[in-house]
Amino acid sequence: MAATKAQIGKENEEKKKNISLFWKLYALSIGLLILLFLLAAWEVFGDLPDHTALENPQTELATEIVTADGKTLGSFYNENRKPVKFDDLPTHLVDALVSTEDERFWDHSGIDGYGTTRAAVYLGSKGGASTITQQLAKLYFTEEASKNKLVRGIQKIREWIITSRLEKQYTKEEIITQYLNEFDFLKQAIGIRSAANIYFGKEPKQLNVSESAVLVAMLKNPRQFNPYREISKEKSLQRRNQVFVQMVRNNKMTEEVKDSLKQIPIKLDYNSASHSEGMGTYFREHLRSELKSWAKDHINPETGEPFNLYNDGLKINVTIDHRMQKMAEEAVYAHMERLQAEFDHQQKRNKTAPFTDITDEQIESTLRSAMKRSERWRQMKAKGIKEADIVKSFNVKTDMTVFDWKAEFRERDTVMTPMDSIRYYKRFLHTGLMSLEPQTGHVKAWVGGINHKHFKFDHVETGRRQAGSTFKPFLYSTAIDLLHYSPCKEYPDGEYTIPAGKHGNTKDWTPKDSNGDYGNLMTLQEALAKSKNTISARLMDQVGPQPVIDRAAQLGINIENIDAVPSLALGTADVSLYEMVGAYGVFANGGIYNTPVLVTSIEDKNGTILFQYVPESRDVMNPETAYVTVSLMEGVTRIGSGAKLRGNSTWAAGTDFYKEVITDYPYDFKNDIAGKTGTTQNNSDGWFMGMVPNLVTGVWVGGEDRSVHFKSTKYGQGATMALPIWGSFMKRVYADETLEVSKEPFKKPENLSIETDCDEYQKNQGGDPLKTGNSKNDSSNELDMI
Repeated sequence: MAATKAQIGKENEEKKKNISLFWKLYALSIGLLILLFLLAAWEVFGDLPDHTALENPQTELATEIVTADGKTLGSFYNENRKPVKFDDLPTHLVDALVSTEDERFWDHSGIDGYGTTRAAVYLGSKGGASTITQQLAKLYFTEEASKNKLVRGIQKIREWIITSRLEKQYTKEEIITQYLNEFDFLKQAIGIRSAANIYFGKEPKQLNVSESAVLVAMLKNPRQFNPYREISKEKSLQRRNQVFVQMVRNNKMTEEVKDSLKQIPIKLDYNSASHSEGMGTYFREHLRSELKSWAKDHINPETGEPFNLYNDGLKINVTIDHRMQKMAEEAVYAHMERLQAEFDHQQKRNKTAPFTDITDEQIESTLRSAMKRSERWRQMKAKGIKEADIVKSFNVKTDMTVFDWKAEFRERDTVMTPMDSIRYYKRFLHTGLMSLEPQTGHVKAWVGGINHKHFKFDHVETGRRQAGSTFKPFLYSTAIDLLHYSPCKEYPDGEYTIPAGKHGNTKDWTPKDSNGDYGNLMTLQEALAKSKNTISARLMDQVGPQPVIDRAAQLGINIENIDAVPSLALGTADVSLYEMVGAYGVFANGGIYNTPVLVTSIEDKNGTILFQYVPESRDVMNPETAYVTVSLMEGVTRIGSGAKLRGNSTWAAGTDFYKEVITDYPYDFKNDIAGKTGTTQNNSDGWFMGMVPNLVTGVWVGGEDRSVHFKSTKYGQGATMALPIWGSFMKRVYADETLEVSKEPFKKPENLSIETDCDEYQKNQGGDPLKTGNSKNDSSNELDMI
């Protein structure tokens, strides 16, 4: 039955009402939405960043340590962020980012209408709508997402408002740069520069297409697609390949290139940013303590507060050469692992291992003292725990990770008591290496130990040990200065006694030589090369201890606790490796002492120079004396304990340790090298100080306790413990010609009055006493000794 006009009219009226209601509801929704936007903009739902905050987002910037050759050595940070500029980003990185994260980035105004509509229609199943600008807004300003839908909606509105402001405030290039600078790639890699440094050992500009794609892939989820984590390596590879697909889709890569790149595995060059891991850890820690003092005394004009080492974005330009630091660490680790293996092998026959020549009571005292110095003791003591209970806890087995040369990553998990771990760690031999350019004082390499994570003590600057025969050049240079001696002057090497009462002696002092080979006539050069204690005693008797101490002070040695006694001739003074390298630098630098330099300049985050190092130099020695002393020390590497560097090694055969040293370290140096080995009582310390005209390097090796040492001098001498590190380091240095380390002879002063050529010296015997080194005082002294 056909509808009546009345019915039709009624239906039309209903339709009109429904349509009217729809538009009213629509208008109300739009109005409410506008109102929400206005309320959000009026900061009813919370403060929004003003234009100042947008111009200067409050991000923490790491202090960066930059080496002399322009490499990042490490950072001090709460957040390891080191910003870059857009020009520092490779084009393929930007293309990969936009192609993968925001295809219409260059066209929209912060909010992608197409993407938003697509996300709404498909409920996000075909991708989200978040633009790069929105992601930046989240990183900078948006709160953590709420589970409440209404709150989430308000947060989204605030995000859109901030996004639109960011788009007005910045160019597209600036937005991309800020986003990549702000993103956390994990592993202390905050920002694209830290990520490039840590995962690939490169600056962003040096990244190739594949490496850029790996980092862009991480933007989706840095944990799920992290190439370093074993569990996520395959996902990282798949996601990287998807980035290639997106680049093809956006005409930023061809199909052929994509197919080729997909076949390449991900190759990392991982460099930990941990304060206790990575390169130059001991140097960085020493530097941090020095910079803390500097920061306290300098005001940041932006904050009105002292500079903050961890978030003010300072740039510390240091003298360390990244290449040489790497070579030094490689040389140290290669030798120390083998030396430790030999030491452990020999200790199997030692009932008191790792200690030698001390009683059980002394061992107990040593371990107890170490217990009370431990961090565990300090923390428990701070909590008010009774001492008896603390001691008891040190004998309870617990899970721990310990250092082990043989383990993967040199760490292994184990179960032992804290007291057992103290004894375990006592067995390790330690080392220090420092290398310096004597003409400038610039420190080029600094290795303070074998592993900073497990052994914090720095054996370059903090450690002080007996110098042994490495102290003798100070004595010899004093004799050259005061008595005008030639290296060719001859002495008998028979036993020599300085009687009680002379030079502060409380009793007769008659030093012995380790080999007991007496009755020879030898030159001073031979005497120093073979570390003849008997002839050192004769020289000390002639010049006296105080002038030697004065000489050491001139060379930068801390003499506060050095006694003026004849035994100083044998190196009984405790010195640091830092002091010794600086002192030897004077000999190589013609008598001029340059204070060792670590930092050349400090810049703020804008590149403004805050500190510029002013060289500190002083003349402390006659150039002639310096050269003649160098000439003496050249004999060490020609006819003495350093002759192993020349390729005519006299290593004892019969052990794997020696065979490996001979096989792997055929130094075979032909150039002029001056140096001195040092070995202290009971073989507790092994030293080698070596130098060429523009590089002085010192090495020390020994146990934490002096009672931890090799029993035989064959293994415990400086020529075995320390010299191989020096040789291995220099072998690596010379292999890189860009370092420009000299192979030339040491510069000879003009009008040299002391003869250093022993053939000429013999010809001139009976001639000019200054030319031969036989002054009147000299002759009378020699007659007394003979």
